[in-house]
Amino acid sequence: MTSLGEPRWRGGQLLSGLLRQRWTRWDQFSNLSRSLRARLETEVDLAWPTIVQSQPSLDGSTKHVFALRDGRQVEGVHMPYEDRVTLCLSSQVGCALGCAFCATGQMGIIRNLSAAEIVGQVVAMLNHHAHPQDRPLRPEQEAEGHRAPLGPGGAGPRTGPVNLVFMGMGEPLHNFDHLMAAFGTLTDEEGLAIPPRRITVSTSGLVSGIDRLGTFARRPRLALSLNATTDAARSRIMPVNRVWNLEALAQALGRFPLQSGERITIEYVLLKGVTDSQEDGRRLAAFAGRFPAKVNLIPFNPHEGSGFEAPEESRIGALCRLLSDSAVPVSVRRSRGQDVAGACGQLVREGQPRHPKPR
Repeated sequence: MTSLGEPRWRGGQLLSGLLRQRWTRWDQFSNLSRSLRARLETEVDLAWPTIVQSQPSLDGSTKHVFALRDGRQVEGVHMPYEDRVTLCLSSQVGCALGCAFCATGQMGIIRNLSAAEIVGQVVAMLNHHAHPQDRPLRPEQEAEGHRAPLGPGGAGPRTGPVNLVFMGMGEPLHNFDHLMAAFGTLTDEEGLAIPPRRITVSTSGLVSGIDRLGTFARRPRLALSLNATTDAARSRIMPVNRVWNLEALAQALGRFPLQSGERITIEYVLLKGVTDSQEDGRRLAAFAGRFPAKVNLIPFNPHEGSGFEAPEESRIGALCRLLSDSAVPVSVRRSRGQDVAGACGQLVREGQPRHPKPR
């Protein structure tokens, strides 16, 4: 705003309108003069990602397709619970890492999302699912001094706190600068005010990114997508392991600065006959015991051409008992939205240019 010759406090009005009121057009900014609105219309591109398709799941979640300004598309998932809402966000169009069990990884990488495109997914989903009484204020209401009825963590009071998980399309730490710029905006007290502890970034194991994230005093929580317990097996299904193996990962997580009571989440996709043996369970317990951690076991979510299956419930239960007996906090994550291809590992946009998978 100062670059436009306006006082600094106008920036606060913009931030409030964009993130607290969640306005999507410049003509809604009734707290600004007509002449300034006209200038912003001409000089500043207000291009939030637009929801172009929504697929409700039988479990209450909804997969959304977002159109970006260049015609690319990404997916995100809105998951309501009794006491909170979790939004699964994308950080890239496609992904460069080529994990064998992940549909997004088969797209190859197309491009990073900007910080605005990341934040825009949150705004779009909150607006789409807002209770009628919690929707963004009309311009005349804002002019009268009303404030949007946000509850803790950015949602309306009938929605409860908002949790954000970067577990959609892309490797978040491959898009580090835009990720952290979006984090700063999402947690700003004058905007959505989502507490940092309610934001989780999941990485497939980029040690350089993990180390860099650890240098930030304010940062999201960290999750590691592990998925195998030997270097041979992990390198077959996750090519990133050929760069940073299990020992390099364990050392990076061991030096990662955790707050009091904080744990690193280890996500472990269960692939029948590949990662679900009792030996895998014992190695997983040993890995998780090297630093404060909790384990999420994720039965594989099928998608076309993957060649993998989820193990039987008896096998999942046996692994849970093994980890619990080893004093490792463990839970089974039943991914939401599987019937609309919105579950973990299923997000992919067809009809977009694909790059060859890494070898």
